[in-house]
Amino acid sequence: MEQALIYVVPALGLVGLLVMAVKSAWVSKQATGDANMVELSGHIAKGAMAFLKAEWKILFYFVVIAGILLAWSGTLVETSSPVIALSFVIGAVFSAFAGYIGMNIATKANVRTTQAARTSLKQALKVSFTGGSVMGLGVAGLAVLGLGALFIVFYQVYVLSSGADVNGLEMEKALEVLAGFSLGAESIALFARVGGGIYTKAADVGADLVGKVEAGIPEDDVRNPATIADNVGDNVGDVAGMGADLFGSYVATILATMVLGREIVSLDNFGGIAPILLPMVLAGLGIIFSIMGMAFVTIKDDQGDVQKALNMGNWSSIVFTGIASFFIVKHMLPETLSIRGYEFTNMDVFYAIILGLVVGTLMSIITEYYTAMGKRPVLSIIKQSATGHATNIIGGLSVGMESTVLPILVLAGGIYGAYEFAGLYGVAIAAAGMMATTAMQLAIDAFGPIADNAGGIAEMSQLPEEVRGRTDILDAVGNTTAATGKGFAIASAALTSLALFAAFVGIAGIDAIDIYKADVLAGLFVGGMIPFIFSSLAIAAVGRAAMDMVNEVRRQFREIPGIMEYKAKPEYEKCVEISTKASIREMILPGAIALISPLIVGFAFGPEVLGGMLAGVTVSGVLMGMFQSNAGGAWDNAKKSFEKGVEINGEMYYKKSEPHKASVTGDTVGDPFKDTSGPSMNILIKLMSIVALVIAPHISEKAHTAVVDAEIFKKEVKKEVVIVDGKKTETLTETILK
Repeated sequence: MEQALIYVVPALGLVGLLVMAVKSAWVSKQATGDANMVELSGHIAKGAMAFLKAEWKILFYFVVIAGILLAWSGTLVETSSPVIALSFVIGAVFSAFAGYIGMNIATKANVRTTQAARTSLKQALKVSFTGGSVMGLGVAGLAVLGLGALFIVFYQVYVLSSGADVNGLEMEKALEVLAGFSLGAESIALFARVGGGIYTKAADVGADLVGKVEAGIPEDDVRNPATIADNVGDNVGDVAGMGADLFGSYVATILATMVLGREIVSLDNFGGIAPILLPMVLAGLGIIFSIMGMAFVTIKDDQGDVQKALNMGNWSSIVFTGIASFFIVKHMLPETLSIRGYEFTNMDVFYAIILGLVVGTLMSIITEYYTAMGKRPVLSIIKQSATGHATNIIGGLSVGMESTVLPILVLAGGIYGAYEFAGLYGVAIAAAGMMATTAMQLAIDAFGPIADNAGGIAEMSQLPEEVRGRTDILDAVGNTTAATGKGFAIASAALTSLALFAAFVGIAGIDAIDIYKADVLAGLFVGGMIPFIFSSLAIAAVGRAAMDMVNEVRRQFREIPGIMEYKAKPEYEKCVEISTKASIREMILPGAIALISPLIVGFAFGPEVLGGMLAGVTVSGVLMGMFQSNAGGAWDNAKKSFEKGVEINGEMYYKKSEPHKASVTGDTVGDPFKDTSGPSMNILIKLMSIVALVIAPHISEKAHTAVVDAEIFKKEVKKEVVIVDGKKTETLTETILK
C-alpha cells in the first residue's frame, strides 16, 4: 500500500503532462489567419525566444556556480549531502522548462485566438483558455512529477536502505536534499519574473508614452516600433515569468508541509510517512480536479459572461478538491496526531485544508473587487481622472493601499484558524490545499496575456472592429484574472513562508524568536526594508529601460519617413533588443539581494537573527505585493474603461479625451507596480525562506551546542584488569570531567 501510493504521485504528474500534450496539439491545429497575422505572430515568437535564450545563458552560469557551492556545503553537515546540488539543478531546469512551455503555447495561441475572434467570442475564449490550460497543466505536472520522483529516490536511498526511523535524521537528510529542488525552482523563478517584468514594462511604457500620448495612435498600432516588443513582453513576463513563479510556489508549499510532516509520529498504514505524503497526494489529485474544472469554462454566444465562465471552472475545481480531501485525509492519517506538543485529529487536518481553499477563494474575490471594471475602486479612479493626472495617481495609490486591509484580515484569520485546527502542520497543509488547484489558477492567469496579444495582432492587422471588440472583452477580463492570480500567489506565499519559517526554526534548533533582543529586532527591521529596496531597484530598472525605449521610438518616428502613412515598416527588432539587454542587465542585483542577504545574516549573526529578518521580509513583502499589484490592476482597468466610454458628472468621455490621457498616465505608473515589482514580492519572501531552510543545518543551534558541549565536558576513561577464576576480564570506567 505504501509503495503504491508513493508511485501514484508522479503518475498523476504524468497524467497532467499527457492532457497538456493533447490540448497543445489541439491549439496547434487551429487556423492561424492570413499571412500578415502569421508574420506579426512570428515576430512576437522570435522576440520571446531571443529573450529566453539570453536569459538562460546568464542563468546557466548562476546554476553551475550555485550547484558547486551547494555540493561543497553538502559535505559539511550530517543532515545534508552533495546530492543537494543535483536536486538544485533539476529544480532549476524544470522551472525554466515550465516557463518555456507557457511561452511556447502562448505565442501559438495568440494569433489563433485572433483568428477565432473573427468567428465568435465563444471560439476565441476556447482557444485562449485552452492555451492557458496547457501552461497550467505543464507547470503542475512538472512540479508533481519532479517532486514525487525525487522523493521516491531520496526516501529509498537515505531511509529505506538503512532501515532508519521515518522521523529521524535520515528522513531529515532526505528532505534537506529535496529542498535543493525547491531552491533551484525559486531561484530561476525570481530571475524570470524580475527579468520578464522589466522587459514587458519597458516596452509597454515606451509604447504608451510615445504612441498613445504623443503620436495619438492606438495602443497596438502597427506603426508603433515598440508594439512588437510590448507583445513579446506579455509572453516573457506574464506567461514565462508567471509559469516559473507558480512552479516555485507550488513546490515550496509542498516541501514546507513535508518538512513539518516529518516531525509527526504517525501510526498509519503507510510506514509512518502519511503526513509527508499527504501534500503531494493533494497536489496530484488537484491536477485531476483542475482538468475537470476546465471543462466548465465555456459560453453560449457573444453575449456570454466570460468572467462567470472562468469563475465556474475555478470554483468547481476548488469544490472537487475540498470534497476529495475529506476521504483522502480519513484514509491516510491516523485518528490522532501531534506536532511540537500540539495535539490534533485527522478531521482537524481536513478543516485546515478547507480553510486554505476558502482563503484562496476569498483572496480572489477581494482582488477581483478592487481591480474589476464597474466596481467602486476602479470607478473612483475614473472619476478622479476628470481633474487631471495628479488626482488619478492619488486615486490609484489610495485604492492600492485600501486593498490590503481585507486580504490581510483574511490571511490573519486563515493563519490563526489553521493553527487552531492542526498547529503548524495545519498552516502548511492549508497552503497546500490552496495551491492544489494551481493548474486551474494558472490556466485562468495565462489566458489573459494570450487574449492581450490576440487584441494586439487584431489591431496591427487592421481587422474589422467586431474582432477587436471580442478580443477586448477577453482582454478586460484577463486584466482582472491577472490581478486575482497575483492575489492568489501572494496569499499562498504568505502561508508557505510561514510554513517554511516553522520548518527553518525546527531544523535550526531554536525554540522562539525573541524580539526583545536587540540583534533580533535589528534583523526584523532589516527584513522589513528589503522589499522596499527590491521594489526600488525593479521600478527604477523599468524607468531606465523605458527611457531608452521612448528615445528609440521617437528616433524612428523622426528618421524613418513614411511610418505614419503605412509606407514604411518600423524597425521592431531594435526595440526588442533594447528590452532584452535592459532586462538581463537589471535583473541581477535584485536577485542577488534575495539570495545573499539570508546567507550574510545567517552565518554572521545566527539563526535567531535570521528568523527575525525573515519575519520582517514576509510581513513587509506581502503588504507591498498586494498594494502594488492591486493598484496597478485598478489603474489598468480604469484606463480600459474609457474605450467603451465612461460617465463622469453627467458627461460622457472616450479615448483621447483629457480624462483618458490622465488614465494613461496612471496605467503607465501602475505597469511596473503590477507586472514587475508587485508579483516579484511573493517569490522574494519564499526564496529567502528556502535559502534559510537550506543553510539551517549549517547554522543550527543544535550543532553549536554539540561543539560547546565537546569543549566543556571531557571524558576520563580508566581501564581495569580483573582476574576471576583464572581468566582476565577488562572493565572500562568513564568519568565525565567538567
